[in-house]
Amino acid sequence: MSDTPHTPHTPHTPHTPDMPDGTASLAFAGLDPDRIPGHIARRIADARQALAALLSLPAVDWATLESVLGEATDRLHRDWSVVQHLAAVNDSPALRQAIGSTQPQVVEFWTQLGASAELYRLYERLDPATLTPEQARARTLALRGFVLSGARLDGPQRQRFAAIQARLAALSRQFSENTLDATDGWHYLAGEAEVAGLPEDTRQALAEAARADGHAGQFKLSLKMPVYLAVMQFAQDRQLRARLHWANATRASDLSPPDQAGLDNTPVIGEILALRRELAGLLGFASFAELSLATKMADSPSQVQDFLHDLAARARPAALQDVAALRAFASDNLGIDDPQPWDWSFISEQLKQARYRFSAQELKPYFPFPSVLQGLFRLAEGLFGIAIHAEAAEGWHPSVSHYRIEQDGQVLGRFYLDPFVRPGKRGGAWMNGIVNRWKQPGTPARLPVALIVCNFAEGVGGQPALMQHGEVVTLFHEFGHALHHLLTRVDTLAVSGIQGVEWDAVELPSQMMENFCWEWPVLQTLAIHAVTGEPLPEALYRKMLAAKNFQAGLQTLAQVERSLVDMQLHSSPAPDVVATLQAVNSRIGALPQAPYMRYVHSFSHLFAGGYAAGYYSYQWAEVLSADAYAAFEEEARTPGVAERSTGERYRRSILEAGGSRPAIESFQAFRGRAPSIDAMLRHRGMATAEA
Repeated sequence: MSDTPHTPHTPHTPHTPDMPDGTASLAFAGLDPDRIPGHIARRIADARQALAALLSLPAVDWATLESVLGEATDRLHRDWSVVQHLAAVNDSPALRQAIGSTQPQVVEFWTQLGASAELYRLYERLDPATLTPEQARARTLALRGFVLSGARLDGPQRQRFAAIQARLAALSRQFSENTLDATDGWHYLAGEAEVAGLPEDTRQALAEAARADGHAGQFKLSLKMPVYLAVMQFAQDRQLRARLHWANATRASDLSPPDQAGLDNTPVIGEILALRRELAGLLGFASFAELSLATKMADSPSQVQDFLHDLAARARPAALQDVAALRAFASDNLGIDDPQPWDWSFISEQLKQARYRFSAQELKPYFPFPSVLQGLFRLAEGLFGIAIHAEAAEGWHPSVSHYRIEQDGQVLGRFYLDPFVRPGKRGGAWMNGIVNRWKQPGTPARLPVALIVCNFAEGVGGQPALMQHGEVVTLFHEFGHALHHLLTRVDTLAVSGIQGVEWDAVELPSQMMENFCWEWPVLQTLAIHAVTGEPLPEALYRKMLAAKNFQAGLQTLAQVERSLVDMQLHSSPAPDVVATLQAVNSRIGALPQAPYMRYVHSFSHLFAGGYAAGYYSYQWAEVLSADAYAAFEEEARTPGVAERSTGERYRRSILEAGGSRPAIESFQAFRGRAPSIDAMLRHRGMATAEA
């Protein structure tokens, strides 16, 4: 999650000087991929020199450690983060080549630094009594990090550990590139009859895409999520749904089309899992799952699996009722007596419309992106006592915007927003805390910078982008992560913002913000019809609210299923990926899985992200986030409207504290007690479900 002025010999380095208020200014445009290897090599050389200088000193205190080594490693981290970010949002052959030639040296440096026995001993010799509480926490986490990075290994084991780290980094990059290429490389030209039922704005976008490729009168379909989800939910043509379901489920796998055979992630996954097991063994862990949990709130794989099985048991009665209702509706109303995997989303949408007299498409005109964004900003300003201002800054694409956050006239940080889908951009949504708050003695605090990336469909015909309500939830989620990063008041680099927060607690602020997307007073500020300017009718809102927990049981089981697959792949000595998918589905799932299902082959959370043996974090953290949101519900002056005092207490207890203390302490500081699962079950409509 790292600044440096321009230097004469590298005129196209990633960064420009800091702004007068202490915020780091990032220059994304004009980055020459050919200069990346040389620039990063110099950063590595500077960091190595800094390490040598630090270790040569007769005595080292915390301030010396940060000023000598911290500055050099931070510059390397930040510059490399810019390069990796651009590869995720503006992929190109030149960037791939630059990263491929540079990454081994970057991984080698960080591996050697993390395994440095001399640096480990230096941290051990630091007297905790001379440190602030933040610094003491950072020292504790650093000592643990050294152990988990192999600082206690010797000889061949140390060498093997380093080799594994290098290979895993390369494999992760290969997995990500294969997934992106498999997604971008698939398309299908459909005729008018095939796209019957699709929303009009989706049809227009598909027609424009086909026309741009010289196929006027047809519709170009892709596997980008806005297109794929629209087809699965609304396309009346079963064959079209089946075609896209197969293509999406088999992306980057052994079942991909012949022209994508080189993108098969099967061997990549197998090697990653084997190397992770070996890495864990070198450190004395029985499995990679145990190693992963060493830095999380959960104590053991068995505790995680017990938690997931308990959640599944609570959700199963509702899920089975959901499936029975789907089958009956499909047979009685749609003429589908034997639903297949590509039918379920379509049946669900039709059933929801019939049951609630409501379709998600009715909401889209009320969620134009500019209105939603401003409503989100107003909510955050009211809750947390901040101000958000747009300002000019050069991004990496014309659709990227830039903002600063202030409190009482003081700038706290800045963020970039990249909202729309495009070729060469990794799918999904994420927040990257690319610059962290940091204050060294005698200098102003360097303020944080966040990057928020989503993949919403752009507007067509000159109209603003219209959002599904689920996409509104996604935007609120990622902004919650950004607030956690940007509102921190922690001065110690290693524990400011999201740094140092346990991975299974890091989703608390993001998921907490999602709850506001269902509150009538909040929606009144952001749901404005794109054409008429009329606010969202309360009657339509009531229908939306009634449908909120539609199929909550099924959705919960689906998340539990993926979490258990993750844990089993990282706990088993030699897992068969496809067999694991099928076994978990047969035991946990309420809907049968297609025999060709290969979703793990494009499951970037596990193999190109930070969620390996940690995907359960979304469910674990929702216990925390739902209970945190309950405080807003309990203390609201008017039902559904959070009090400013609650928001300020939440900001101080959780957002400002960052990783400076264990997450459970921050939660208890806010709630005054341990977390309870009751709020999560209530929010999902399962409060009365029996385990």
